[in-house]
Amino acid sequence: MTSQPLRLAEEYGPSPGESELAVNPFDGLPFSSRYYELLKQRQALPIWAARFTFLEQLESNPTGVVLVSGEPGSGKSTQIPQWCAEFALARGFQKGQVTVTQPYPLAARSLALRVADEMDLTLGHEVGYSIPQEDCTGPNTLLRFCWDRLLLQEVASTRGTGAWGVLVLDEAQERSVASDSLQGLLQDARLEKLPGDLRVVVVTDPALEPKLRAFWGNPPIVHIPREPGERPSPIYWDTIPPDRVEAACQAVLELCRKEVPGDVLVFLPSEEEISLCCESLSREVESLLLQGLPPRVLPLHPDCGQAVQAVYEDMDARKVVVTHWLADFSFSLPSIQHVIDSGLELRSVYNPRIRAEFQVLRPISKCQAEARRLRARGFPPGSCLCLYPKSFLELEAPPLPQPRVCEENLSSLVLLLKRRQIAEPGECHFLDQPAPEALMQALEDLDYLAALDDDGDLSDLGVILSEFPLAPELAKALLASCEFDCVDEMLTLAAMLTAAPGFTRPPISAEEAALRRALEHTDGDHSSLIQVYEAFIQSEFSKEGKFYADFSLAGPFPLLGGARGLNWAALCQAHKLRGELLELMQRIELPLSLPAFGSEQNRRDLQKALVSGYFLKVARDTDGTGNYLLLTHKHVAQLSSYCCYRSRRAPARPPPWVLYHNFTISKDNCLSIVSEIQPQMLVELAPPYFLSNLPPSESRDLLNQLREGMADSTAGSKSSSAQEFRDPCVLQ
Repeated sequence: MTSQPLRLAEEYGPSPGESELAVNPFDGLPFSSRYYELLKQRQALPIWAARFTFLEQLESNPTGVVLVSGEPGSGKSTQIPQWCAEFALARGFQKGQVTVTQPYPLAARSLALRVADEMDLTLGHEVGYSIPQEDCTGPNTLLRFCWDRLLLQEVASTRGTGAWGVLVLDEAQERSVASDSLQGLLQDARLEKLPGDLRVVVVTDPALEPKLRAFWGNPPIVHIPREPGERPSPIYWDTIPPDRVEAACQAVLELCRKEVPGDVLVFLPSEEEISLCCESLSREVESLLLQGLPPRVLPLHPDCGQAVQAVYEDMDARKVVVTHWLADFSFSLPSIQHVIDSGLELRSVYNPRIRAEFQVLRPISKCQAEARRLRARGFPPGSCLCLYPKSFLELEAPPLPQPRVCEENLSSLVLLLKRRQIAEPGECHFLDQPAPEALMQALEDLDYLAALDDDGDLSDLGVILSEFPLAPELAKALLASCEFDCVDEMLTLAAMLTAAPGFTRPPISAEEAALRRALEHTDGDHSSLIQVYEAFIQSEFSKEGKFYADFSLAGPFPLLGGARGLNWAALCQAHKLRGELLELMQRIELPLSLPAFGSEQNRRDLQKALVSGYFLKVARDTDGTGNYLLLTHKHVAQLSSYCCYRSRRAPARPPPWVLYHNFTISKDNCLSIVSEIQPQMLVELAPPYFLSNLPPSESRDLLNQLREGMADSTAGSKSSSAQEFRDPCVLQ
């Protein structure tokens, strides 16, 4: 059974002397000279020695599951997909294409670019990628790189295992919600012995190998040899520096002054610190007296977009790449010889009991620390500077990264599992079971949103909600806009809340505060987002482009906040997402409405649509000073520093009742994306049993009084109408 794919593998890389006769089996065109240049680099990778072993296991393994275990930088993410494509080609792609999942959209795009180059194929044709708001595939795509959450959405809405013959789950050690969930769904399908000849390849770091081996029932494992090269001995600081950014900058500048060769990789906890570090280094390196060009400082985080490809470009100057957990396992950069590691990561951890996200600054895992150190291996080895004492890692760091399924809001996941007709999400196989209270909270929220029927299955509304790539409450608000005739405005708002949720920082000057006020709307942050989007669209398609000039990105790298604290790339993503949402609503034949933003009627309709989805996220000012008590629990929060109500001139009084998009517990409890609402609207639109289940508070008493008053008013109105109907009958 193995002869056909192995023969294809041997024919796939002919010698350069036969280049005029060698034809690429995927597109039928002769190989280019660049193909052979890259082939030499591929053959030098540690994983190349395991090529035939992998192909044999993929062909002959009766279970259809193969584990691949190897360290970062060994070539797993680029070579395994190509070999799977060879395997599928040998079978004539009769079972479908090869799909490769990645935990981060940037990694999916970057790998597709690299693999298409190595295979001598055209990106978007034989090799493609699918990430949010960007589908670079075609009818002839044979190898697709995909963000794992998008694939989970596809699997949830399709019975069976999908339109692929080989599925590669890459970077399993990242423990993303989608990756863990896909493995659980595939394990269930395997246990049920669904028809088909699907091959599943799970690629992981050696640290997670024992857990995956037990989960999949001891499948064959392909071990990748260690990369040749000496490993650097970490240099630890005696204490944790009080200013991580300053310490990292000084360490980079010291390497530059000594003119030690090699690029530098800096790990910091958050995007905010990455931005500060890049700004500081960009200023400082210009003043260094160096023999060559000044170093090029490059950020690497999810908001970089397509600019991330700059980290792979060949440059005459030294590259200093500043990143965080995104590059722990993804984005292998061969030119890196020096690593500066803060040993910390900033993560959002969801607490289901209070429906809030905590910004947690915590030590990275031992697995991550080792992966970062390995970035500097080589002949001779580079350097690894750890901005923490050795005891810090030994005593406080967990062995593996935390599974995200235990740390995120599971409402969207439970909605998708219900779509797969999994009655009890807790029964689904997971590498690590999520907390029962997290699943219960997700089910409760979906029930409040009318996404579940009396039997706990998806309602008709729930099926429609699961079609949207949005949080369930936002999808519910979008559907409610069909009833309240404000679809155009809600489409804009849904796209902005998902892709470009407002200002990224408070204003830094009086002039900037004045510029922002010109974009703010009196109704609050939600309407301000619509106003920002409309100004963006007008400028994008205007000849002058004045709005773009106001938001110009200064410096050699894209700042998170331009002149007004907005991200131009995120606004472009919001524009694409809005188009996708509109197309989806048209496909499922939902009613649309004409734009009417700014009218009094539209203002009320938009508030009603928002309350229909976000009634779980309402707070009341208890003392008139901006101390908001959240309805669903007795936490007190304040408006975020970049909320439009905070930027207004005194003596602006905070609104008494607000609807918010996020509640985050960090240095101070913050409500972000806030708009004023009327409590009567909440009583009218929220489910009665939701109001009855609220914890005891003055706010609940006020709402119950309103409900009773509105009920009496309705009863009186009905009685009056009945009397008016009877009186004429008597007179006759």
